[in-house]
Amino acid sequence: MKPRTKFQHKVVEASKSLPELSPAQIRWACTHVIERIGRRTSKGEITCLDCGEVFHNTTSRKRCTCPHCGAKLRIEQTRKLRFEQHDYAAFITACDGLQVIRIFMVDYYAKIGSSPRYYMTEVMQRWIAPDGRFCTLARLRVWGTMYYDSWIYSSDLELRNEAWAYGQIYTDDIYPHIRLIPELKQHGCRKVLRGVNTTDYFIALLVDNRAETLAKIGQEELLRLYLQRDGRNFERYWPSIRIAARNAYTVKDASLWCDYLDMLRELGKDLHSPKYVCPDNLREEHDRYMVKRNRLRAERRKAEQEAFILKCEEAYQQAKARFFGLAFHDGKIRIHVLESVREFFAEGEAMHHCVYWNGYYRKDDSLILSATIDGKRIETVEVSLSQLAVVQSRGVCNKNTSYHARIIDLVNRNMSLIQQRIAA
Repeated sequence: MKPRTKFQHKVVEASKSLPELSPAQIRWACTHVIERIGRRTSKGEITCLDCGEVFHNTTSRKRCTCPHCGAKLRIEQTRKLRFEQHDYAAFITACDGLQVIRIFMVDYYAKIGSSPRYYMTEVMQRWIAPDGRFCTLARLRVWGTMYYDSWIYSSDLELRNEAWAYGQIYTDDIYPHIRLIPELKQHGCRKVLRGVNTTDYFIALLVDNRAETLAKIGQEELLRLYLQRDGRNFERYWPSIRIAARNAYTVKDASLWCDYLDMLRELGKDLHSPKYVCPDNLREEHDRYMVKRNRLRAERRKAEQEAFILKCEEAYQQAKARFFGLAFHDGKIRIHVLESVREFFAEGEAMHHCVYWNGYYRKDDSLILSATIDGKRIETVEVSLSQLAVVQSRGVCNKNTSYHARIIDLVNRNMSLIQQRIAA
């Protein structure tokens, strides 16, 4: 893509003046970005692919140190002879008043008996202006691939559209010596924030007052959560963040702290009070108020359920009152009609089935009975009033009991009592 704006023209020209990586930078990328490998055979012999030496090690650990070159190795027990790795390395610098994030692909190839080979190719540059404008220079990528590192190395670094393929590429493997433009330093940037896209981080500091504030007051974890958003509306947390800042309180677990504030808000606590906003032991207070919140929610659900039951009770009484008091037994099993919606709720809770939640008390053609032995519920029976037949009989978790056939037979033998109530 050809440059069209003054900013893009400036970026293209400034890119030509970027220096080659120094030997120290290349050495850092090869030793910190790429994991060095030790191949272990079934006999416990480990070959260091860094220096080629062989040593004996039977430990079950996945990592060890080569006694010959001191390299920290990731052990792979395998018979293969060739190994390769591909990963990103980032270098942050400033050029012509612009912030630059340079992304290199580090390719590593190793073979038993040969020295490892490293190749570094610059695949992308992110240029950020002090006012938050940005653009991307990158090589072409293979479209339609699932691999984010499928670059066409023979292509040129050119202006590319801000598509997902380029905008979401970043790494936490960043060369420790960075150069920042003065504007970023003025907005509170002192170091790179791990775990977030560095481009998004820099732009947020330059254009977002709240990101700048969080950086300047040292709330790193809150800033990380703010940049990730996590579906949270930070507007409701901001007054409490200001209280924490005034009391020199540093939030070490941002997600837990925000969850804690949400519970305090639900419980009606004062979120402008340092007593609540700045707990000495966040996890302990979080768990304590979670118990209170859950208890409050249970009480609310119970009250709502009670109101709903009362609302449905009158209709059930009118529809099925003529069957109330109907009961029969065979000397061991007693079967009786459920006489209230509250009894449906208790039946469903005890038997772990849907007689209440599926609203069987609203079904005009259904008569629900409970079969018990010595007062203990055994099965719940549904009878069709139009067909005068048992539709179903369910025990705990909808399973049949050993009394299933006996219960159905008992209901069928007393179906005339139900018929009499219908005719009455």
